[in-house]
Amino acid sequence: MKKVLAIVLTCLLLMPLIAATGAAAGSDEIVDGRFVETKKITVEVYDRGLDGGKTTPENNFYTDYIKEGMLRDHNVEVTFIPVDRWNETEAINNLLAAGDAPDVCVTYSYPTIQTYANMGGVLDMAPYLEEYKDLLPNLWGFLGEFNLYYDRDPESGTVWAIEAKLVNNARTNTFVREDWLAKLGLAEPTTLEEFEAMLYAFKDNAELLLGEDADKMIPLAISYDVGWRIDHLVAAFVPDDLSDKDAYVQGFDDRHLLYPGYKEAIRKVNEWYNAGLVWQDFALYGAGDTTEINLEKSGFVGAFMHNWDLPYRDGPDGIHGGMKTVVGEDAAFIAVESFPNDAGAYRKFLSNPIDRKVFFPATNKEPLASMLYLDWITDIEHKTFLQIGEEGVTHEVLADGAISIIAATNEKIINSQYNIDYTITSNGLDLGDVGLRMRSLGLGYGGVDASYILNAFNASIHEGRVFEHFSCGKIESEEGVDEMLKQKRDAFLAQAIVAKTEDFDKVFDEGMADYLTSGGQAIIDERAAAYAKYYGE
Repeated sequence: MKKVLAIVLTCLLLMPLIAATGAAAGSDEIVDGRFVETKKITVEVYDRGLDGGKTTPENNFYTDYIKEGMLRDHNVEVTFIPVDRWNETEAINNLLAAGDAPDVCVTYSYPTIQTYANMGGVLDMAPYLEEYKDLLPNLWGFLGEFNLYYDRDPESGTVWAIEAKLVNNARTNTFVREDWLAKLGLAEPTTLEEFEAMLYAFKDNAELLLGEDADKMIPLAISYDVGWRIDHLVAAFVPDDLSDKDAYVQGFDDRHLLYPGYKEAIRKVNEWYNAGLVWQDFALYGAGDTTEINLEKSGFVGAFMHNWDLPYRDGPDGIHGGMKTVVGEDAAFIAVESFPNDAGAYRKFLSNPIDRKVFFPATNKEPLASMLYLDWITDIEHKTFLQIGEEGVTHEVLADGAISIIAATNEKIINSQYNIDYTITSNGLDLGDVGLRMRSLGLGYGGVDASYILNAFNASIHEGRVFEHFSCGKIESEEGVDEMLKQKRDAFLAQAIVAKTEDFDKVFDEGMADYLTSGGQAIIDERAAAYAKYYGE
């Protein structure tokens, strides 16, 4: 497959491209920030498959705002290209292979970028960042060298992608039904044992909690993406003295699959599954499916782990708002901390302040216009408008200046939290002032009491750990196997959870062995060698 792609990309590269190190030519002449000659670029935007009054991701009030602004300020015409959010790695792979990728691409998968970069399919952004630095004040001012050069090769100096900034470095949370705790006279669980006892209490009191729907009781919901959904539980089984080096060598899988103790965390979930505490059908539903969320909205789920603020998103259409409509005003999920590790710490593995990776395919004939696009959306005035929209329509300003979000229902509705699908250099509320951001954080969820948001944010970052970033250059063994390894991981973890107790070790060990022989061990070995090369033993 790599050879075929290389041939395709070689043919594509015969097309005239702007040299990465060339100075601005006549057609690139800029006067007062605007190209003399109109430029045209295409930009990727995630399509989340939303319905219920949502707008199309490539054509709406906010895309119009960007298009008009780019044409006015830089004389650049922008066209948005929708890409399926839930299969984004496969989708961007297909677009790159066909030579149809948008000029400005975004993905969560850096190995995908590296694979195509090695075949000449991605532009080196370093020359543009350096040569046109004066034209990119917002990009440099906001991302800085850390994010712009996060993926820079330590030897060649190439920058195949820049890293968006994760403004609110919160990851996941553990949520439990606050009203069910109250009804059963239970305190918030603060240990694994208390959490497990709570799950049994939910199951044993299904009739009291759900009445005639008792047979629909789901004490704990997870999904096919097991690693993401039990992240807090996993952290409790990982020794607290895990070194930064080992976290790098074994941490290429962002679900922490290779961390010590992982198997025992999965064993615990297998135990719960066989005891009827875990949603029995979780493995049947793939990415983008809404079955689980609908079960949570209907009030049938007692606990789950997911994105740090997930229950509170989408106003009346979200889990929190939906439950209040279906179940009653007292129904609510609250974030708890239930899994201390061997040092007694409620450890959460937080990432460096990086997010999506933004890159330009080699078919991009307008790299400078594309850079100016990234700078334009990073401008705090433009970014603020994209995040919160119009005053009186999608937000209101309180007496202390704090921003309170209004759940709009017209054409100005915001499709994703703070419109992150358009602010691709930034993820998380950023209003240009830390104090204002923190005052506004709990008010960004229309109809949800701010106390739930602030509690969730604090729980998600409490005793969090960010591992050291090591610049070890290209890891060739990671190329082309990223998506395959993810699929293998998700499949064997789900199989291990639903296995009979006596079969657990066999299923897990065979799945892990297959994962390692399919490329995982090669990555570990190469990372260890790269670390030794640049940082010593």
